[in-house]
Amino acid sequence: QVQLVESGGGLVQAGGSLSLSCAASGRTFSNYAMGWFRQAPGKEREFVAAMPRSGNTYYAVSVKGRFTISRDNAKNTVYLQMNSLKPEDTAVYYCAARVSVLVASTPSDYDYWGQGTQVTVSS
Repeated sequence: QVQLVESGGGLVQAGGSLSLSCAASGRTFSNYAMGWFRQAPGKEREFVAAMPRSGNTYYAVSVKGRFTISRDNAKNTVYLQMNSLKPEDTAVYYCAARVSVLVASTPSDYDYWGQGTQVTVSS
């Protein structure tokens, strides 16, 4: 069992930055692929970014070049640095863990989820 706890959300003006963190419990964090998703009101949960244990990172087209996913396996933590934020980035952001060495972009492919953290970008 893995428990994920996100932090770092908040209110920011367009063009600003926020950094999200997701702390994971368990001793096998480094074996999981980790992802970030977001869900805006009235919309489906959508893929934002993902990375395996180490190596390549993957991004949605809408955030590529502005967001950066990273992880510290020693601290059981995954991060999402968000720069040049836009009002359309407003959503609840979730981190997710997949019991696999491979990343995925579909929510149903992930096994564990955090409770989410609100990100609001004002225009």
